[in-house]
Amino acid sequence: MAQSAILKAHKRAKLGSTSSRSLRAGGNIPANIQGGGDHIDISIEEREFLASRRAHVHLYDIDVEGTQETAVVQELQWDTFGDKIIHIEFKKVVRGVAIDTDVDLAFLGVPKSGVVNLLVDHIRITCIPSLIPDNLAVKVESFEEGSHIKASDLILPEGITLACDLEMDIATIVSAASPVTEEPEEDAEGGEEDPLAPPPAPEA
Repeated sequence: MAQSAILKAHKRAKLGSTSSRSLRAGGNIPANIQGGGDHIDISIEEREFLASRRAHVHLYDIDVEGTQETAVVQELQWDTFGDKIIHIEFKKVVRGVAIDTDVDLAFLGVPKSGVVNLLVDHIRITCIPSLIPDNLAVKVESFEEGSHIKASDLILPEGITLACDLEMDIATIVSAASPVTEEPEEDAEGGEEDPLAPPPAPEA
């Protein structure tokens, strides 16, 4: 995993939907950087940003016309179909200083009996920006029907701690004959859905 990447950015002289559409048509993504009382409206090259995401980058040095800002992605806004990023919100950070952020949960394996009933699909952690993982693995092979998988059951990589109630249920193992209800709407802090995930495609 690449620890960081440099992104070239330009300040936006014009704001609004017309300007944003023009930027996207030219292969750029409207964005902003917030933090420390500052708000900078910028645009970045779409191809460059998507390449960094494929390289699993989470920490960015953003070169804004000669001024460098260190930041992480706080929110991605997607189009209606969840196919294209239409806006990025970056948050200023300081290298080596821990922050709280949300990461996805990846449920792996098959329980001894029953099926996994997913309660949350992401969780809040604390770590320095360069250690933010793509996701945290939840291995379910040792659990059986009736089990509750808690936040404390997660095996965390070195340098990462949980910023949530360790007794919080993240999943349960239910009978295969029982209806499984997914409830990913709340994170460890009781907030909204993961801001970095694309929205579901609308029904036909």
